[in-house]
Amino acid sequence: MKDKNAPPSETREFMVFLVKLAFFVVILRSFIVSPFNIPSESMQPRLMVGDYLLVAKWPYGYSKYSMPFSIPVIPKRIFANTPEPGDVAVFKAPPGARDDYIKRVIGLPGDIIQVTNGILSINGVVVKHEKIGDYIHAVSPNSPCYADYFETTNENGDRICRYPQYRETLPNGRTYKILDINEASEGDNTQSFVVPDGHMFLMGDNRDRSADSRFPAKEGEAIGMVPQENLVGRALVSVFSTDGSAEWIKPWTWFTAARWDRIGEDFE
Repeated sequence: MKDKNAPPSETREFMVFLVKLAFFVVILRSFIVSPFNIPSESMQPRLMVGDYLLVAKWPYGYSKYSMPFSIPVIPKRIFANTPEPGDVAVFKAPPGARDDYIKRVIGLPGDIIQVTNGILSINGVVVKHEKIGDYIHAVSPNSPCYADYFETTNENGDRICRYPQYRETLPNGRTYKILDINEASEGDNTQSFVVPDGHMFLMGDNRDRSADSRFPAKEGEAIGMVPQENLVGRALVSVFSTDGSAEWIKPWTWFTAARWDRIGEDFE
């Protein structure tokens, strides 16, 4: 007969702890914040390959896309909020809504968006676009130069990439930096897009290297107009960044590869 006064099994206590921990992680990732790492250069200069950030789940409300693996426990968006132009948003990319993408919100329902000779206009008004100092970053495994002619060296002889950089200011006053690498690229001249109800027009800050709402949605490539119901969350803060030079068998490289100056940057 089992002694009711016997201490609980250590194995049972450990299993209960694991269940509670898993429940906490699911709640945290579904409703508060989730991690996201940058896989491409489409959001340079704000985001680089090897950046890790936290995505806030609460700003836009919750849906099945808030849940890990898009588990359909929430049938529709609840506590829904419309993003603001200029927000850096994470979303499930059309047409399949399987992959997470990150872009900047440019237009909302009813807005008319067009790009002419690389200059953005919203509702017929040209968006302020001013040249600023070049964007410079070190050459690394995660961040090679787009082409050889962008590569040079700094005063210390270190290899760097140097790109033309501009500051863009939206009608609501939100301002951010963009890259315009090529003088004439496929996305520099577009038709006029009217953003449909319940959708968003999004663009990457690296305008010549972003398959965004300027192009028709195609699985694994461009995204077209994105339904707001596909929103996952808003970029919150950078928590780590690596240049890709670390090796697992050389622990000291975990520190030398870190881009410490990029850690802690927010998105306001």
